[in-house]
Amino acid sequence: MHLFNQPAGKAFKRLALLALGAVLIALAALTLPRSRQFTTMVAMRDGVRLATTVYLPPGKGPFPVLLYRTPYDDARYVDVAATYTEAGIAVVTQDMRGRFESEGLFQVFTQDGDGELKDGFDTMQWIVNQEWSNGLIATAGNSADGIVQYVQAAANPPGLVLVEPMMATPNLYSDAIFYDGVRRYNLSHTWLEGNDMLYFEEEFARHPFEDDFWAPVQTHDQYSNVHAAGFHIAGWFDIFQQGNIDGYIGYQHQGGEGAAGRQKLIIGPWTHGTYESLIQGELTFPPNSLQPPYPIEEVSNIMLNYYLQVNHPGIDKTPDDIPNVQYYVMGDVDDPNAPGNEWRTADDWPPAAAPVRLHLQPGGGLAEACPPGDGGTTRYLFDPADPSPTLCGNNMNLEAGPCDQRAVEARDDVVVFETDVLSAPMEITGRVVAHLFVEIDQPDADLMVRMTDVYPDGRSVLIADGAFRLATRGSTTELTPLQPGEVVEAIVDLWSTSLIVNTGHRLRISVTSSNWPRFSVNRNNGLPYPASVTGEGAPVTVTVHHSGQYASYLEVPDPTRPVEDVTTCKSSSSY
Repeated sequence: MHLFNQPAGKAFKRLALLALGAVLIALAALTLPRSRQFTTMVAMRDGVRLATTVYLPPGKGPFPVLLYRTPYDDARYVDVAATYTEAGIAVVTQDMRGRFESEGLFQVFTQDGDGELKDGFDTMQWIVNQEWSNGLIATAGNSADGIVQYVQAAANPPGLVLVEPMMATPNLYSDAIFYDGVRRYNLSHTWLEGNDMLYFEEEFARHPFEDDFWAPVQTHDQYSNVHAAGFHIAGWFDIFQQGNIDGYIGYQHQGGEGAAGRQKLIIGPWTHGTYESLIQGELTFPPNSLQPPYPIEEVSNIMLNYYLQVNHPGIDKTPDDIPNVQYYVMGDVDDPNAPGNEWRTADDWPPAAAPVRLHLQPGGGLAEACPPGDGGTTRYLFDPADPSPTLCGNNMNLEAGPCDQRAVEARDDVVVFETDVLSAPMEITGRVVAHLFVEIDQPDADLMVRMTDVYPDGRSVLIADGAFRLATRGSTTELTPLQPGEVVEAIVDLWSTSLIVNTGHRLRISVTSSNWPRFSVNRNNGLPYPASVTGEGAPVTVTVHHSGQYASYLEVPDPTRPVEDVTTCKSSSSY
């Protein structure tokens, strides 16, 4: 007969069950943090399910949420989640469509914005409907994880109160894929290749112009749909530098309620993802380059604390205590007494500045004076079979940052214009643009313009550069091949910078027609991409004008000078 059938056995059974219960309670207590992490498949509007991991803080909730959506495997945020859950913030991480544990096909963010599919919107709708969510959502992340923040914010998802895109862009087509008509080859190709997504290059061939396919990732016309505060983190030598700046400006001045007037921007002398390093390219910046008045982590914590309403006792500041813009003014890194190499703050970007025009001069000069009426031209012959190479710049998966350009400038297919040795410092803070009047003897060609700071020892250090495809004539929707003898004005955007060129230095620009492999090499045939870079081609003679009729110039913003103190030459504009 079994012992539990006897009276004494019944008492023992009760004691055993009580003991077992105590053990289970103890085990549950030991595993409580793990029990508050779970992964689920969240259905999007088309039925595709995305792998989503939720990390909940201790306590009953409901909680505000910090959301990371990524194409890089959401497991990368495990340690981050532990930090924020300790502060009372739930963390949600998600593999984007077609990536890792999620279903579907990844289409490089086009299914995350304000298109037919809205994965970001649907994910946040799911979050606000959960009993553990209090309905307040912030997003964060760097690079691709920053791009998706910009893209999904344009769909005005529910609950979104704060975005923190770092080294990212809200306009993927124009900043990452086609830069004024020129494909950013190395950036886009190596990123797709490294993530097993080269199949997407077929879309480049099908959609070489800014059409409806790209609308969800070109959000410059949708800033008013954004209703979230923002913290935008950029680097002067970052691959998405101008995108971060444009995101700040767009949200700050065109954003909807909740976004307008509630944006912060920080810009340091950094390449992509290197905001903790003094060495950038071939320059070593002073230690203060890593020490903005309000560091990145502090600004982020203040923004999260305020907009997620966490009220952490260790944070006693609000966003109103932080300047809207913090930016690093670069300077001569060899001279400890040189002006620049300092952080500044501003209420907005860009600071007020005079648009100083430095005109190209006969003989390779660069000066504010208008060129002589018969100033003539400068020519070079570019052969696409022998492209000029990339030497640093705003790159990823290539050497990046400020590097000496003399090896490129010495080529026969590169022409150089420079100022006299400066007798006083020259500040350049804001957007830099070259206006070049050119003609070519083929239907098309690219222009590559580099701006460099020439040190007294001869180093020509890259500060900013840009590209322009002539047959686009500034359009993103069509090509108009050039005719022989036709002079066109190429407006080459070199993005933005902040630099004080020291006394004893020179400011220089170089002009050529390739920067390979940073950009694809134009075959000069005037055909749409991809035939423009893979089809039959020929060398092209590029003629740069610098005369009274066609006064080419580099425009540099100088905040130390009055706007009226600018020399303007009368030139003919072709479009």
